[in-house]
Amino acid sequence: MWPFRSRLRRPRPATGHRVGSGRGLRRLARIGLAAAAALPALQAAGGARPEQTAAVALVVSVDVSQSVDDSRFRLQMEGIAEALEDPGVIAAMTGHPGGTLFAMITWADRAGLALGWRRIATRADALATAAQVRATPRQSGEFTCLGQMFRTVTASVIPALPVPAERIVVDVSGDGIDNCTDPDDLEAERTALLATGATINGLPILVPGENDVVGAGAYRAPGYGLRATPLPQERTDLAQWYGAHVVAGPGAFLLKAAGYGDFSRALRRKFVIEVSGLAAGKREE
Repeated sequence: MWPFRSRLRRPRPATGHRVGSGRGLRRLARIGLAAAAALPALQAAGGARPEQTAAVALVVSVDVSQSVDDSRFRLQMEGIAEALEDPGVIAAMTGHPGGTLFAMITWADRAGLALGWRRIATRADALATAAQVRATPRQSGEFTCLGQMFRTVTASVIPALPVPAERIVVDVSGDGIDNCTDPDDLEAERTALLATGATINGLPILVPGENDVVGAGAYRAPGYGLRATPLPQERTDLAQWYGAHVVAGPGAFLLKAAGYGDFSRALRRKFVIEVSGLAAGKREE
């Protein structure tokens, strides 16, 4: 057995580690720096904070077909930009944790992603997005292919969301009915979009003397040559057609614009309703 001695020692003050001492403060500072250096690695490993989300993802979908000339296109882009600069809209978009995700589609014969997903969480974000909307070039196209737009949003826009969203809203505006798609196919494309969890709201632009009555007569459209497209040919007005073939999903609603000059006013109101989640039970205004 190895010999040993036991000595009782009077405890000494731990002066080298007291918080109030200079050495203690320096030691705590070193510990803090080491923890800060390790934080990114912890975050990358998924252990630092929960995944970010957004309350609302808003897809603004704009008709740019032949009936939308350069002047009307600019009115639409200016209307969207003005809506994004509106204090009420900014308050609604930035009032959620995580802000609002925003994307814009323009569509005619085909649909194109004009602005990819960006987060609007501050006033500066909203103003920057408005400037990008104003700078959007006009997309060429002759026909009003709403079904193509539904398919594009379903297949490539919603799957590209950068983070999960509690609600997805597709805001569709235009001055005419689909003149490209078989009615059954159009309904199938809308159903597929709704299956992603999206709500589709409508903003028909009513132009007296042009689209008072829709759905009557023959149309020349891609794939049909000079034959009439297989669209429903019942005579109706544009708002009713949007209500029947566009608007759908939880809390979906329709808000009419009285011409292109009224587009900005209608869109500002629509954005506030959509982003604030106030549309429950609404159908038409």
